[in-house]
Amino acid sequence: MYKKEQPLNLSQLLPRRQFVKGLALGGVVAGLGIRAGGLIAAPRIGSAMSQLQGNRFDLTIDQQAVNLTGTPAMATTVNQSLPAPVLRMKEGERVTINVTNLLSESSSIHWHGLILPYKMDGVPGIAFPGIAPGETFRYSFDLVQSGTYWYHSHSGYQEQTGVYGAIVVDPKEPEPFSYDRDYVVMLSDWSDEDPSKVYAKLKKMSDYYNFSERTVAEAWREIKERGVGETWRAREMWNKMRMSDRDISDVTGYTYTFLMNGQTPSEGWKGLFRKGEKVRLRFINSAAMTFFDVRIPGLKMTVVAADGQYVEPVSVDEFRIGVAETFDVIVEPSDDRAYTLFAQAMDRSGYARGTLTPDYSLEAQVPELDPMPILSHGDMGMSMDNMEGMGHSMASMKGMEHPKDQMQGMNHSMASMKGMEHPKDQMQGMSHSMTSMKGMEHPKDQMQGMNHSMASMKGMEHPKDQMQGMNHSMTSMKDMEHSMGQMPGASKISPATDSKPLIHAATEYGPHVDSRADNPQYRLSDPGVGLRGNGRRVLSYADLRNLTPTVDRREPSREIDLHLTGNMARYMWSINGVKYSEADPIRLKYGERVRINFVNDTMMNHPMHLHGMWSELETGDNRYLPRKHTIVVQPGARISYQVTADAMGQWAFHCHLIYHMAGMFREVHVS
Repeated sequence: MYKKEQPLNLSQLLPRRQFVKGLALGGVVAGLGIRAGGLIAAPRIGSAMSQLQGNRFDLTIDQQAVNLTGTPAMATTVNQSLPAPVLRMKEGERVTINVTNLLSESSSIHWHGLILPYKMDGVPGIAFPGIAPGETFRYSFDLVQSGTYWYHSHSGYQEQTGVYGAIVVDPKEPEPFSYDRDYVVMLSDWSDEDPSKVYAKLKKMSDYYNFSERTVAEAWREIKERGVGETWRAREMWNKMRMSDRDISDVTGYTYTFLMNGQTPSEGWKGLFRKGEKVRLRFINSAAMTFFDVRIPGLKMTVVAADGQYVEPVSVDEFRIGVAETFDVIVEPSDDRAYTLFAQAMDRSGYARGTLTPDYSLEAQVPELDPMPILSHGDMGMSMDNMEGMGHSMASMKGMEHPKDQMQGMNHSMASMKGMEHPKDQMQGMSHSMTSMKGMEHPKDQMQGMNHSMASMKGMEHPKDQMQGMNHSMTSMKDMEHSMGQMPGASKISPATDSKPLIHAATEYGPHVDSRADNPQYRLSDPGVGLRGNGRRVLSYADLRNLTPTVDRREPSREIDLHLTGNMARYMWSINGVKYSEADPIRLKYGERVRINFVNDTMMNHPMHLHGMWSELETGDNRYLPRKHTIVVQPGARISYQVTADAMGQWAFHCHLIYHMAGMFREVHVS
């Protein structure tokens, strides 16, 4: 249970820069981890987060000029705050939230992870029409849960430009752990660019923001070190498929500044503690596109909740938090010194940071970024069955790991030369689209005589003599060690659907799909690319076990298969090869128990969020399925969860990456 802190002398603890900024008292209280009571504060942009508490809230959405990076820009704010104020509520109470829209466009607020009536869910076009300019919408619902959640706009790109904030729902009953201090740690990504322009650039060139690709200079260095033959063998597969083994994030630190509680890395957020205290940190990933790998050098973290729900405590050094996920951890600083909260972007293009410190004058060293992650063949969902006919040995590609010194100075893609036209006479003899080979298997009988669509060949540069006679799947990697079942971190847990045959729908062979995983595996114990074998204890989904027994123990009456699909060259995203605007709703019968099976046919991580109902992740023990609202599906992997359709109405179901959402989205109708 929560234990009240000892009084603090604010005049001694308040940092000088906050006096200069004229920080409001409520923001100071929230920033120090002290309960703020009913204080309502609207601190300046970049100061400590403000907090509102009670069961009635008034929120105003508006635009505000900001300067987080040295470049003036416009943010979309709530109560003139970025991030929006923390809303602290009480389980069992009925809350009323009045949201006024002062923008010139429609707006909305979605209460992410809260179980509530669908008309209060806040998704325009599904739950309600949206909040028109100048109007106020009243949300009212009962709080039937406790934990750490968040809220954000579900209109346009407003979430990217600042409409996001934390929700803390205090429990009616004592919690199963104690702590002395309580902080929200909100991670986000900020760009001075207009989000619509970011999206336009991705549509023209999907790797526009990726400056970590292999370079010509690097190729020459590798040739000198390893020889022409070995260098070519190490790159041939990726080049032929117009893929990059460093395609980790669509949008990177080239345009993003990564924030912790609204603070840039140059300043950093700070939270106080006293030696020997237990500090609860409520991590929320409210970023639009960025996964973060979080650690606190010198401190173990005990994970006590995932997506607001208690789990059996797990002690870790590090965890990856996908977009929209939340993790609550408890740390116990035993020394009277500062500790860095280090949240590096998954692609290592930057980081957010904060400091836990007994004194505002103390800071800890900021770690160096880890090496740039490198995708393996296993991340493509490849099997050992389609590994014939490459014409060369892939033995030198086992592991696909490269020394750190090969990863410097990468400012141009060699593996994806997008935008370059090729004469038709260079395209003959190809039996399969090179743009449709990311992580795919195609049955042999589908591979014969397939002519390549010239429209899908933009972006490939392969000499004519390299293009002839290529009549096998590019996933056919003979002698390759990393099939998904053998790759490091492959799960030993076998969910009920482990042996289910993989079937691709006819729609997955259309223009919206350029890759299909032929042998995706359950990888619950795999922490993900960039975290494998790093010498630290890293959290995985296999570690999550709900603290209380699964409520609905029925065997699912049916299964729904959802392939996450895309075409990176055109930057199009879909489910089962069908984009949202052309898709039928997923229909559930009220009260039924279903299993959702995901297969990720793409090279990207996708955080999938089902509104209105819990997603109970299948980890092998149906007695204690962890309840989550957002589940990350790794590249080339499968994952499944069970859902009880206990919420009538129409719900959104989508990837939470904001630039994927338009296509990778479905409506779920429960009736």
